[in-house]
Amino acid sequence: QVQLVESGGGLVQAGDSLRLSCAASGRTVSSYAMGWFRQAPGKEREFVAAISWSWSGETTYYADSVKGRFTISRDNAKNTVSLQMNGLKPDDTAAYYCAAGRSVSDPSWGASYGYWGQGTQVTVSS
Repeated sequence: QVQLVESGGGLVQAGDSLRLSCAASGRTVSSYAMGWFRQAPGKEREFVAAISWSWSGETTYYADSVKGRFTISRDNAKNTVSLQMNGLKPDDTAAYYCAAGRSVSDPSWGASYGYWGQGTQVTVSS
């Protein structure tokens, strides 16, 4: 079992930055695919970013809406994954969820992930 706990959310103004962190426990997730998803009120959950693992290296994936503004990274020594969010917009307002998966065929597909955190709220005011 993998437990995931997100932190770093908050209320910021448009243009500000936030850094979300996801701490994993129970198992080392260095070889897991890790993803960030978000869900705004009244909307479906959507993919934000992911970082995969393979013997040849890591690959990062981003939704078009955040590409160039958000950066996903992992710290294997701390068993964490982070999401640096720059240039935040009101449309980024949502609950952000961290996810982990051992065998992820499509990093943008939520059903690929077996473990989820409880989420952290990000609110961006205009």
